Amino acid sequence: MAIDGPAGVGKSTVGRMVAVRLNYSFISTGKMYRALAWKALNSGADLENEAALMKTALGTRWEFRAAGGPEPQLCVDGRSLGAEITDETVGKATSAISRFAAVRKFMCEMQRAIGAEGGVVMEGRDIGTNVFPDAEVKVYLDASPRARARRRARQLEGRGLAADSAKILDFIVKRDRQDSQRKNNPLKKADDGHYLDSTDLSIKQVVEEIVRLAKQESK
Repeated sequence: MAIDGPAGVGKSTVGRMVAVRLNYSFISTGKMYRALAWKALNSGADLENEAALMKTALGTRWEFRAAGGPEPQLCVDGRSLGAEITDETVGKATSAISRFAAVRKFMCEMQRAIGAEGGVVMEGRDIGTNVFPDAEVKVYLDASPRARARRRARQLEGRGLAADSAKILDFIVKRDRQDSQRKNNPLKKADDGHYLDSTDLSIKQVVEEIVRLAKQESK
């Protein structure tokens, strides 16, 4: 199953819950890009240099370790990554590196290898259009920018972090523009995908609708 959509729409939360319901594994491809951005930042790699980013990506040991739930633990060079890849600095760096064709090709190949055997809910921005265009179920999950900014602010506050809703909204609007207008694998709904606007829906309602679509497609 492919779940695509813009920044802050809740793809990871929803995808993880759907995976549990369907007894699938779950992969957040956004974490993979964030992990590369985190390593590039910490190694001093030039975020504007595609060759330097690829050297970093190819020189990294990528692992997905079983973690007792639907989502395996992402490890980079033996280090389990968690909160360190969720801050806004890494988010902005991720936005910068994800536009490069070579980086996207590298990630796509790794993602295809992970999902080759099926039974996976994979979320990202080009899963249904590029990574797995033949996925049995494709969902484009959307919500208004303001709704996404509010959700992100609540998420950060829930972790005890400061959250400026205006700045978050500005980042989301800019990220939407960059994702949808980039030359390489832009964010868009797959022609045969299902569009789901979650602006006025609860997480439970979104999960139920996606599970319904999955069961419908499997008949």
